[in-house]
Amino acid sequence: MNWLLVVAGAVVGAPLRYLTDRAVQARHDSVFPWGTFVVNVTGCLILGLLTGAASAGAASAHLQLLLGTGLCGALTTYSTFSYETLRLTETGAGLYAAANVVASVAAGLGAAFAGVAIAGSVWG
Repeated sequence: MNWLLVVAGAVVGAPLRYLTDRAVQARHDSVFPWGTFVVNVTGCLILGLLTGAASAGAASAHLQLLLGTGLCGALTTYSTFSYETLRLTETGAGLYAAANVVASVAAGLGAAFAGVAIAGSVWG
């Protein structure tokens, strides 16, 4: 039955990723993949919050499956990040590609650490 939790989270996460990506990207006149950046950093924040909550005993294994594996697994996208970075490089936008890699890794890690810290202050 755990797989149902994963599916339920993914049913929300996948359309949320698509709709968020389109909404964010439509507001930027740039080749930088802002939509993917936003969903990935948001997913890192959610996973950080969930990790901190789980460490404090405030998030059950079921909640981790629903939100961590299901929702965030469908919301975030390493494959699209990789593809968009490759496409930026192929089209001569190497600086944007490098900025995408550096900003995505730094912001993702920062968001995950912030999530853990926030959860620690709430449930710790």
